[in-house]
Amino acid sequence: MTAETDWGGVPSVLRMILGRQLEQLRVRAGLGYAEAGAAIGVSHSTIRRMEAAKVARLRLADAEKLLQVYGVTDPREIDTFLRSVREANKRGWWHAYRDVMPDWCAAHLGLEQAATQIRAYESQCVHGLLQTEDYARALLRASHPHASAEDTERRVALRMRRQELLAGDAPPRLWVVMDETVLRRPVGGPQAMRAQIDHLVEVGRLPHVTVQLMPFAHGPHPAMRACAYHLFRFRARELPDIVHVEGLLGAVHVDKPDEVVAYREALDRLSAQAASAAKTETLLGRIREELDSP
Repeated sequence: MTAETDWGGVPSVLRMILGRQLEQLRVRAGLGYAEAGAAIGVSHSTIRRMEAAKVARLRLADAEKLLQVYGVTDPREIDTFLRSVREANKRGWWHAYRDVMPDWCAAHLGLEQAATQIRAYESQCVHGLLQTEDYARALLRASHPHASAEDTERRVALRMRRQELLAGDAPPRLWVVMDETVLRRPVGGPQAMRAQIDHLVEVGRLPHVTVQLMPFAHGPHPAMRACAYHLFRFRARELPDIVHVEGLLGAVHVDKPDEVVAYREALDRLSAQAASAAKTETLLGRIREELDSP
């Protein structure tokens, strides 16, 4: 057992890894949730939450007691695990924006920052990592009609900060399929849409970014009944692919293998059916020309 792994440097993701390692140790020790909880003086539900990474912080004392209960005796392994717990309890950069983002958004950002590959389907708006500032501002004003101008600008700043991920030394592989509806819906007016299309063409030429458009003319497709969703893949062997599905009032994370496969296969079929990256650039050009027409 060791917590030293290529996990991506994001506290929330490290908590997931540590949680899975604690689960493996508990199972190996032949203990149930109730037995493990009783051994360290916490409820069985607390053990479940720790293993599922649904605790804001993993208490150092609890982790140390659990390692003892599970039979981990090597001082080096214990020290490594506890150092990782301390890292997992640090706050991500997005904590500074906690006043203008829902709780579920922090989990999404953690997955996004740690992923080596991000695949997504967008049915209504441009992917957040690909939005221009003006497009994002118009979208956020519509999403939060009662927000103050200051809060809106902080949300825009958060979205722009997210995009630094694509310009880093080791950016994730980003592959986005968007329905044509996304570009037909005027967000921010013609000027903002022209700038957004230009940005999509520019960023779509990056070696680690693929942008595909699903034209109306291609008819029905596998994700027509789905909301926007993201599929994250990680370097850490402890983490499976995770699907993030957004709704009006929150989001859910899917990691059950059979459910993840369904989302992945839908993305595969979408990518095969959608316009290629080259044809997408041509289609984007045509849509932009229409915006230029009087």
